[in-house]
Amino acid sequence: MQRWTWVATVVVSACVGAAASTFMERVGAAEKTPSLTALDYQEINQLINRYAYGIDTCANNGYDYADVFTPDGVFIDKNSDQGFAQGGRVLAKGREALATLVGGGSRGCKTKLVWTDWSHVMTNLVVTPSPGGATGRIYLLQLGMKGPGSIERHGGYEDVYVKTKAGWRIQSRTHVRNKAWHNPLLQTADLN
Repeated sequence: MQRWTWVATVVVSACVGAAASTFMERVGAAEKTPSLTALDYQEINQLINRYAYGIDTCANNGYDYADVFTPDGVFIDKNSDQGFAQGGRVLAKGREALATLVGGGSRGCKTKLVWTDWSHVMTNLVVTPSPGGATGRIYLLQLGMKGPGSIERHGGYEDVYVKTKAGWRIQSRTHVRNKAWHNPLLQTADLN
């Protein structure tokens, strides 16, 4: 009888120890991911709005667009056929390259780009706190993409945001296809 009592004590102790360890790991993980304030969410939302104005207007020679990113910020394409096939391709990294990407910088906002007559409308922003700041997903609608008056879904953006001395900035933005976030059972091979 004493042997069974001893075995039962060992088994129960092991189970309690494992449960306590799992609980402490979860508590520790929760403590590492800071929460965001209402002001953080609003500032990130304003960052998204400034992005749209920056890309649509080439304001301040493209630097209004570039300045919503961190100094080493990156724009990644996983939406075009080439970008999708490569699993993502960096179109611009750093302030000068980002300003040039939207037609500014050395281009001087004189070059008409494919989206020059479009308007970027971003909707359904979902922001999630992360250890380094926050991540976000947002749908992209394009006005005028297929001619005057047209409205088209043009994928979305997956973002990484960080809080800097100058406020929230985009560290990386990846342009993804329409079905990138769909349940795998609803996805198509090309994610469109």
